[in-house]
This record gives sequence, structure tokens and C-alpha cells, in this order.
Amino acid sequence: MNEIVMYGTTWCNDCTRAKRFFERNNVNYKWINIDHEDEYVDYVMGVNDGLRIVPTIVFADGTVLAEPSDRDLALKLELDDK
Repeated sequence: MNEIVMYGTTWCNDCTRAKRFFERNNVNYKWINIDHEDEYVDYVMGVNDGLRIVPTIVFADGTVLAEPSDRDLALKLELDDK
């Protein structure tokens, strides 16, 4: 995996916030809406101990952050927390 993939939903406030963080910081990512692409729900639940947590963000190095704060994202991406 060469990219950041965010699994989320349109009704999730944390998903909207994470998308804004990425856009504000010019971070490229792939968006997967698990309400419309439900084949990914099992994957999200698998990496979150059976919970359907959104956003679930998978990074190019294989690490996963679930419901991260802007600070968590900034630390992971080594960015200034804007």
C-alpha cells in the first residue's frame, strides 16, 4: 500500500474533521465510504477488535489510527498541528 486510506461515512463528524485536516495540510488520501462500499466493513471491524469505528485510517507503513485527533494525525505525519 503506497497511500493513506480513510474508511468512514458521510454522517461521521470525526471523518469530516480528518478529511479537513488532510486537505488543509495537502495530504493525499483515498476515501472509502463504508456505507456505500460495505465490502470494507469487515476489514474495518477486523482492525478494530470487532468494532465499526470510523474514521479508520490506514497509512502506507501499515499502521492504523481509529478516530484520531488532529494532533494524532499531525504526530503520525510529522506535521505542525495547524
